[in-house]
This record gives sequence, C-alpha cells and structure tokens, in this order.
Amino acid sequence: MKQSKIWGTTNDLFFKNNVEIHRIEINKGGFCSKHRHEYKFNMFFVESGELEVSIWTPESTIDKTVLKHGEQSAVPPNVFHRFLAKEDTVAYEIYWTELSPSDIIRETVGGVE
Repeated sequence: MKQSKIWGTTNDLFFKNNVEIHRIEINKGGFCSKHRHEYKFNMFFVESGELEVSIWTPESTIDKTVLKHGEQSAVPPNVFHRFLAKEDTVAYEIYWTELSPSDIIRETVGGVE
C-alpha cells in the first residue's frame, strides 16, 4: 500500500513475520525523524539518487554515510538513526529481526535412566 509522507512516499512491498520491504521515494531535502527500532535491523538499499544515513552512537557522536546507486547500509536495533535525501532518491528499506542462535529453552535437563 502506497502512503504519502512529508518527505515523499513509501510503498509496502513485503510484510511477513520478521521481514519487511518498503520502496521509498524521497524528495531532495526530505528526511525522516530521528528514531530507533527496538528489535528490527533497518537496511537502506539505494536504487537511484543519493541518501545520507546518520546514526547516533552511545556517545552521541553522529556517523554519516552517503549511499549512491547500488549501495546499502544497515542500522542495528536500538540505534538512533535518520535518513536525508541529498537529491531525489528511490531506495528500499528492508527490516528484519534476528533470532537467537540457540532458540531452545530447557525446562529440565536430560539424562540416562
């Protein structure tokens, strides 16, 4: 579903369980709010244009990465970030959550009888 945003548009392409893919069109100078995701990784893949992704470190330092056609960058969960279009940009936002490498929760210990 395509939705208008103050910075452009977003279109949900895939939305299942722990993976989401959105195609975003961002007008030059458009930016999203500074925010974080509690559990989700947030990857940006640029199809066209130029997108600046800012992340804030725990020390409040801002790390800026400028992405161009074919480039991508991922932001881990709980990291404040924001994007800014340096020119009209089309990108894909891909969200996912990672499961623990060990998803077993034992209530008892096995043994030999």
